[in-house]
Amino acid sequence: MKFGKVMTAMVTPFDAEGKITEELTTQLVNYLIDNGSDGLIVAGTTGESPTLSHDEKLDLFSYAIKAAAGRVPIILGTGSNNTAESVSFTKEVADLGADGVLAVVPYYNKPSQAGIYAHYKAIAAATDLPVVVYNIPGRSAVKIELDTLVELAKIPNITAVKDCTADFAMLAQLQSKVGDQLAIYSGEDALTLPLYAVGGSGVISVSSHVVGTEMQAMLNAFDAGDVARAQQLHRDLMPVIGACFSVPSPAPVKFWLNKQGIETGEPRLPIIAVTDEEATIIEKSITDFKEKQH
Repeated sequence: MKFGKVMTAMVTPFDAEGKITEELTTQLVNYLIDNGSDGLIVAGTTGESPTLSHDEKLDLFSYAIKAAAGRVPIILGTGSNNTAESVSFTKEVADLGADGVLAVVPYYNKPSQAGIYAHYKAIAAATDLPVVVYNIPGRSAVKIELDTLVELAKIPNITAVKDCTADFAMLAQLQSKVGDQLAIYSGEDALTLPLYAVGGSGVISVSSHVVGTEMQAMLNAFDAGDVARAQQLHRDLMPVIGACFSVPSPAPVKFWLNKQGIETGEPRLPIIAVTDEEATIIEKSITDFKEKQH
């Protein structure tokens, strides 16, 4: 199942006291929908899921679904490195009105490929919602291999993968073997166009908080056959994407949003806010890009 081309891995907005509120969540959801997001991932890594409590996630899910009001798909981050907990949480959120769930590869445990398959099979069996598999070896320490992804694609409601492997050879083979059974989304913003050009479905992005409209324009240009325009936007976007990951995410994006009047607060420890020096560099990269586009 394809959820759109530019999906945003939404930051979690905190107020001055570090709390999640419906007002701030609604403001952010509306901003993202108005600025290029085809859908939202809520309480993923960018949403600081490791530092959100169970009840906070439930509140955030409800606020985001209500705010989106069916305008775009909402995908809920329900996975962890505890299969039983992931299954339980996935069941718990089934009736909130979301359009799917995102489940990360179990991190730290370092399971075998058979263990990874069993983990996702259990999550998929716990819900009728589409399941997005999150393959991110840089954080999980293990990679879902090609054969495992092919087997997972046979499970009817495992419909998409967010890929952070940058293994284009593996992804090409995956597409050859599973066709449209599994939508492949780039989890690396800088690889959005390259993956899209060889048949990917789009991106699950962090920098789309800042340049969602421009990322849409890049993919739309490619779809329209204006490859040169798409290539130029891809090149122009690189400094912005670099800025969004210049220090641990989501600190740069939260800084930028706060500066635009979209209150998201500071990241929770162990992620820290950007320094004044870092902020200056981030702002210049984004401002230079925006000025060039106009």
